[in-house]
Amino acid sequence: MDMRPTPGTIGADAVIEPTRSSRRASAAPQVQPLRPNPEFMHNPVANDLVQRFSAYQQRSADLVRDTDTIRRAYAVAYEAHAPQKRASGEPYIDHPVAVANLLLDLRLDVNSIAAALLHDVVEDTTVTKEQVAQAFGSEVAHLVDGVTKLSALEAQTKEEAQIGTYRKMFIAMADDPRVVLVKLADRLHNLRTIAVMKPESQQRNARETLDIYAPLAHRLGIWQMKWELEDKSFALLHPDKYQEISRALALRRDAREKIIQRVIGRLRQVLDKEGIKADITGRPKHIYSIYRKMERKGVSLDQIYDQLAVRVIVSTLSECYQVLGIAHSMWPPVPGEFDDYIANPKESMYQSLHTTVLIPGGQPCEIQIRTQEMHEVAEHGIAAHWRYKEGFGRSDASFEAKLAWLRGLIEWRRDLTDANEFVESLKSDVLEEQVYVFTPKGKIIDLPVGSTPIDFAYRIHSEVGNRCVGAKVNNRMVPLDYQLQSGEIVQVMTTKNPRGPSRDWLNFVQTSGARNHIRRYFKRLRRDENEAAGRDLLEKELKRLGLNIPYEEIAQLAGMRTIEDLFANVGSGDITARTLVQRIMAQRNHQEEELADLPQLTPPPERRTDAKGISVRGVDGVLTRLAKCCHPVLGEPIVGFVTRGKGITVHRADCRTVINERDRARLVEVTWGEASPQHGHPVLVRVEAWDRVGLWRDISGSVADAGINIQEVQQIPTRKPDRAILNVTMLIQSISQLSNILDKLNRLPDVIEARRENSGIAHSA
Repeated sequence: MDMRPTPGTIGADAVIEPTRSSRRASAAPQVQPLRPNPEFMHNPVANDLVQRFSAYQQRSADLVRDTDTIRRAYAVAYEAHAPQKRASGEPYIDHPVAVANLLLDLRLDVNSIAAALLHDVVEDTTVTKEQVAQAFGSEVAHLVDGVTKLSALEAQTKEEAQIGTYRKMFIAMADDPRVVLVKLADRLHNLRTIAVMKPESQQRNARETLDIYAPLAHRLGIWQMKWELEDKSFALLHPDKYQEISRALALRRDAREKIIQRVIGRLRQVLDKEGIKADITGRPKHIYSIYRKMERKGVSLDQIYDQLAVRVIVSTLSECYQVLGIAHSMWPPVPGEFDDYIANPKESMYQSLHTTVLIPGGQPCEIQIRTQEMHEVAEHGIAAHWRYKEGFGRSDASFEAKLAWLRGLIEWRRDLTDANEFVESLKSDVLEEQVYVFTPKGKIIDLPVGSTPIDFAYRIHSEVGNRCVGAKVNNRMVPLDYQLQSGEIVQVMTTKNPRGPSRDWLNFVQTSGARNHIRRYFKRLRRDENEAAGRDLLEKELKRLGLNIPYEEIAQLAGMRTIEDLFANVGSGDITARTLVQRIMAQRNHQEEELADLPQLTPPPERRTDAKGISVRGVDGVLTRLAKCCHPVLGEPIVGFVTRGKGITVHRADCRTVINERDRARLVEVTWGEASPQHGHPVLVRVEAWDRVGLWRDISGSVADAGINIQEVQQIPTRKPDRAILNVTMLIQSISQLSNILDKLNRLPDVIEARRENSGIAHSA
């Protein structure tokens, strides 16, 4: 589908509009029927497709009708794509046939195979969706339409068309998940044959695959496709790293295989004695997963790839647990490395026992134990449901229940009018890395990494979120911004008297579902309440960061007509005060750069003067230093003050020293240079807290975890014996980094307030 062919024709006796635009411009009252050529229906390729399908559908009562459908679909696709060539020069029909064969590998139903053969005819030829529906039924037409890209006539820009295509596919997927199976097979074959495309196209397709399609295959449990999509995309994006890992794996393959075979041999020997028939194999390691683990854990390849994995497939559920006990009696299990996904299946329907044991030599070896049926689902996910004729089309309560999570995640997003917001919300909630937590009743809930009890509450139900007043994790009280970890049991505490969510929740919730429910709640409030709340939130954020920006300027830069509109938008949750301030700072700096670049009569050169990365306009070779009264940070508006004998002192633009300076001639224009220091700029942060043992340890630990150096710490005397006030000078690189560390400090237990201390900043009333 990614290859752009020349439009073809179909059916010599058919009357079909010559172009898509003319077709859409004048809707014909009658659909011209498709007439597949019998010669094409029985050529060797069609025969091979039918033979492969019949091999796993022998017992179907509708086998004759189904094989005829496949033959007709092939003939229609063959004739429609006949004039077209792929970028490689091969006949275009080779692509839909390859896609169909990938779905035949999954042993899918007849409608999926027909849709695979026809998936490009509506997009790239003169065949219409209506013609497909008439010839092959509404199901096939729906599948084909779901993977059909939006045309230039349906979108203003290429980017808009792409985002709109994603939205269209996801919504179609909620109605029929087979849409994604066809699309994944389409994308996989395109990656297998992508070498003929331009490097930039290869990179774009690879990034899109890692962002959208591989995570989607993961969520739907289609591991067979997921691994190949990831590895091929990784090889395109990072060829050197891919080759490095691949070569290292190859060098030690023989040694690794010998160890695996010894483990398999020993385990099989014991199972045979117990009368358990099992299929035991080594589990292959995938290069992209190794790379991700290296990056996530910050370890070298040697610490990753020599970990071993064995898979045991047995006949019955009871044998799964029997094998687990035998494995633990043979080798000591690693504490904390056991997961029972049989008793608690993942929402993708995945079931298996996972344990890690220490084999002789002290090497960890993962053992996965499952039945053959579980293995089919584990390898092929939702595709396993349509392996046989009786799968789709009949009532299957179990399957529908298992897919409820998918449909639920997509359904509420139908109301989102912004296609980009729709896709971004799905990417963050569905496609990114997940944590798996439990309800008190043992149900598994999966959430994006970084999710909080609030995200959990809204995933359960919007009313649970709105009534949430606290949370317990593993029976221990936690703050509502606590980041959940896999395996934890989460209990939400609610109040009978609904008081609604807090606007502060918008600063830390991770899922778009929670975010939108909170916003929706506040939008229902009176405008005057939102204005008052928005003003308060904005004031607090500016004070927290030590900034003094007029509300009029913020409203103007944010594109708001009035200050009241600004406050109302912040109060309703349409934009958080934190996001707004950071965006304004970025825009402010951009505008200043643009003004600085305006042509002048005698434009002075801009020179970098020192290692601090400060650029001074019109002056070369002068020493600069940062003012200690206001401690400017990268990203803030700054101005230089010529100090006799000491060079130029750089102040924040709103520093009281600068504002009160009478000799304006000593002020010079300075900007942050491209090579600003990595060590950061000193910023004074005031932390007020209830005094306790371990307070400083927690503060310094949070700062260190954020990668920030502490330059100086001063304890401020206080008359309150139970209070502690610390002035901490940190080396901060940017406003966003400052905002993040203040967030972390304010979340610490017993911290009353952490804010930037600016004795030299002028504040307006």
